[in-house]
Amino acid sequence: MSCCGRGSGKGPLHHGGRKCGCGHSDESQVETDLESLEQLQRDLEQEVADVAARIRRLNEGQQPKVDA
Repeated sequence: MSCCGRGSGKGPLHHGGRKCGCGHSDESQVETDLESLEQLQRDLEQEVADVAARIRRLNEGQQPKVDA
């Protein structure tokens, strides 16, 4: 675990806008969090597209494609 307490429930703003002892700032943490959330959003959008395609195939009477 980093000095910034990731996973501690304190969240990215626990330093109150100042740098912690390791040099991390809220701004760099926010950028990291934003990148992670954007990647998660892309992954979830792909999951939704996959589910929609599977539903469409089922509605059309086709066998669902099984991923290996």
